[in-house]
Amino acid sequence: MDIALTLIVKPDSATSLEEAEAAAIKSIPTAELIEIASLADGIACDLLLSADSAEFVQATAANTLDDLEGLDWAAQPALGRKKKLLLADMDSTIITAECIDELADFVGLKDRVSAITEAAMRGDLDFETALTERVALLKGLTDGQLSSCFEDRIQLMPGARTLVQTMKANGAYTALVSGGFTYFTRQVAAATGFDMHRANVLELKDGALTGRVIPPICGAQTKLDTLNDLTKRHALNEAGIIAVGDGANDIPMIEAAGLGIAYHAHPKTRKAATAAVRYNDLTALLYFQGYNQAEFTPS
Repeated sequence: MDIALTLIVKPDSATSLEEAEAAAIKSIPTAELIEIASLADGIACDLLLSADSAEFVQATAANTLDDLEGLDWAAQPALGRKKKLLLADMDSTIITAECIDELADFVGLKDRVSAITEAAMRGDLDFETALTERVALLKGLTDGQLSSCFEDRIQLMPGARTLVQTMKANGAYTALVSGGFTYFTRQVAAATGFDMHRANVLELKDGALTGRVIPPICGAQTKLDTLNDLTKRHALNEAGIIAVGDGANDIPMIEAAGLGIAYHAHPKTRKAATAAVRYNDLTALLYFQGYNQAEFTPS
């Protein structure tokens, strides 16, 4: 079977792409190297290997490659890598912040809310309970403060728009599915180009938050349900899907996707994923799919 082992080095990191290539080849002595294909000079390449399976390559190379500073990598069957469906978490994945933590800062409770957020993302707290508890603390926050939060605190993750636009240009459908809030997903989806967005709805009355989320709560099950619904709608199987996120509530959709990516994620999420991005930006997901940098749609 032809296996693509993709190597991506963070610019200016301690590991060069040439060093990563040599280490990867040495770590899998039983795999036949067919060719090395450049994806971006000095940044990313594919090692095309003849091996029993992607799982074999991944297990054999992991101890060596995981120790190389600045290197992200993935092993997959070479055929069918360009996916037709992207599902992405929003907070700390497509944007650089956790929206609920930034909102809490407006009422002087960021540290308290951030601690709950971190526990939920690690999987130590039930997501729905944690969300309900945190939103209750935001009662009284005004629509104007929501707007200020978005304008002043919310930034796109590097590579986010390039990821979405490149996949769309190549026929993929893109969905932003978040345990956050539609107030933010609506604007983030518009800024990046996602085809759809799904998240929790904050209840507002007389221009202020009531401290409640309008049911149903959008969490791990909703993300998985969205993946399954879109898979059927677009007549795909799991091999045609890529999903990315950083927290415990992303695990079900990451596990259900043909390529599940843990993005700067918690250990439990990394363990569930096909591959992890620990160092690079979201364009790593394009390299993993075999895109050459010259094929990227400019952001």
